[in-house]
Amino acid sequence: MNFLRMSELNLTDKVVLIREDLNVPIKDGKVTSDARLQASLPTIKMALEKGAAVIVCSHLGRPTEGNPEAVYSLAPVADYLTEKLSSQLSTPVRLNSDYLTQGANVKSGEVVLLENVRFNDGEKKNDATLAKKYADLCDVFVMDAFGTAHRAQASTEGVTQAMRQADKTVCAGPLLAAELDALSLALETPAQPMLAIVGGSKVSTKLEVLHSLAEVCTQIIVGGGIANTFLAAQGHSVGASLYEADLLDTARDIMTKTEILLPEAIGDNDMILDIAPESAKQLADAIINAKTILWNGPVGVFEVDAFGQGTQILATAVRDSDGFSIAGGGDTLAAIDKYQVADGVSYMSTGGGAFLEFVEGKVLPAVAALQIDA
Repeated sequence: MNFLRMSELNLTDKVVLIREDLNVPIKDGKVTSDARLQASLPTIKMALEKGAAVIVCSHLGRPTEGNPEAVYSLAPVADYLTEKLSSQLSTPVRLNSDYLTQGANVKSGEVVLLENVRFNDGEKKNDATLAKKYADLCDVFVMDAFGTAHRAQASTEGVTQAMRQADKTVCAGPLLAAELDALSLALETPAQPMLAIVGGSKVSTKLEVLHSLAEVCTQIIVGGGIANTFLAAQGHSVGASLYEADLLDTARDIMTKTEILLPEAIGDNDMILDIAPESAKQLADAIINAKTILWNGPVGVFEVDAFGQGTQILATAVRDSDGFSIAGGGDTLAAIDKYQVADGVSYMSTGGGAFLEFVEGKVLPAVAALQIDA
């Protein structure tokens, strides 16, 4: 994958538009979880250090296009950025709501945050006219929002195309570049043996992921409801647990391509809510021996402590492994946080749907638009 990186550019006196994923929970006008904001800060700081006039844009929530609502305003994010960037800024981060008609009006050393791009008609439909208006704001466009890279929208893929048509510079920001580097390392040139941990309620929701991983993995650990279907496909009892009878042949087909590691079978009246400690320890041994680990999905109902031991044992094994590990998905990151193993995970993806689609081998439109000939 070949693309220009922001870190390679001279941005002195350039107006730089950075598309970040600042879609964070807000309550009573305050940001309640700042993980995505923290992830965006190094990119914004780098642009300032390079002498740029910085414009940042993002979506927030699911407003009705053309009907701005205060509840979806990025004003609390502007306040947050002002506080976190105070050492580099002489003026607060200004929220600009009329940028499509009045421009961004930003100088070198300043940061302007554009109001929610989903307030604009045509954003989600990737309207070319809107995309050109974004491109007209800047000299350089930086795509840094991996979490939205699977969507072809005006502020992601459309603006990139408009910039190219105007012979302007487009590039990947440090956050997006790190995501792509980590995923490429895990999926295109993985050190072997490679092991994946795939959890979830249904095989059908992870079917393409499992097929793709079966092509590159030596072993796959399946957990959650997914394991039920694989156990049933092997002829084992899953007790009172739900499984997908119509996908038994599909599960068997996947098992012909790679080794599927499963928890033990259970009694006819039991229900699978976690991996038993003995099984979890055997699976942990496989994780410890892997050179590449990809983790998407917990292996039990870990939100309930009584059913979290299996996920905790596997999470600890990922932390303790010497292999390269990449984790993605909201529930996975929540488990990593709960069991405090982040320091042992090589890379944690900020993308949800984008992470899954990349693993499935799908083209991410906003990433494809950045690619250049080798």
